[in-house]
Amino acid sequence: MGKIEKPVLDLLFFGDIVGKPGRHAVASYLQTLRETGNFPQVVAANAENVTHGFGLMERHYHELLNTGIDVLTGGNHTWDRREILEYIESADHLLRPANLPATMPGTGCRVFEIRGVKIGIINLIGQVFMGNYNSPWERLDQMVADLKRETPIVFLDFHAEATAEKIAMAHYCARLGVSAMVGTHTHVQTSDEQILYGQMGYLTDAGFNGAYDSVIGMDVDCSVMRLRSTLPARMEVAVSTTLQVNAVRFRIEPESGRCVSVERIRELLTPATVSVPEA
Repeated sequence: MGKIEKPVLDLLFFGDIVGKPGRHAVASYLQTLRETGNFPQVVAANAENVTHGFGLMERHYHELLNTGIDVLTGGNHTWDRREILEYIESADHLLRPANLPATMPGTGCRVFEIRGVKIGIINLIGQVFMGNYNSPWERLDQMVADLKRETPIVFLDFHAEATAEKIAMAHYCARLGVSAMVGTHTHVQTSDEQILYGQMGYLTDAGFNGAYDSVIGMDVDCSVMRLRSTLPARMEVAVSTTLQVNAVRFRIEPESGRCVSVERIRELLTPATVSVPEA
């Protein structure tokens, strides 16, 4: 008899989605997966740069859910669109960093039941080079323990700048029994995918989704002018004839919560394969 394969949870996570090009790139990629019969069981994405590069409007929240994304996470631009204060409490598929003050609306840690499987998801923001945020370490042990009482599968989006902070967090989380962790925020995908301690799938940064000819998704000329002059300048999402998709795909044993494979994804979408909109 042939070897019987154990069932696994297939989790796809997209790095920061930047503006309309990012939304279009992710939608096109998911549509291709759907057409080829390779659609994952759970889809998550970082959504703090979705609306014109800054924040998340409610209509874009629903637009992304309609593409097949199940959970959206946040970061330092979460509050850039004030309307999020009006809808975040009812947005059951949206997380904001859990280590914000307790008085802030929304939640940063939740168990989601998606297609018959429960998965705990945590969204945290780093402190190094990031601003005056509460410690991401302070409540982590308790959050992981609380989630693991409901499900062995726990995923973390750690929105942070410093590579060392992300790697230190990864080692700590793997020892806590977290199933998978991805870093976001820098918009530059790293090539260090691995499984730590035979337990947790990891990638330091997933990269971003959006305009390929850009400075991390934003217009090149605006970015250069801002850096050369040091004067305040309005940043605009870049327009590009080529889009990029940056993501990571984990396969996790649902009974143990142990990650068995990590696949880093980086694809370019050209006008020959997708209709590219303006930003």
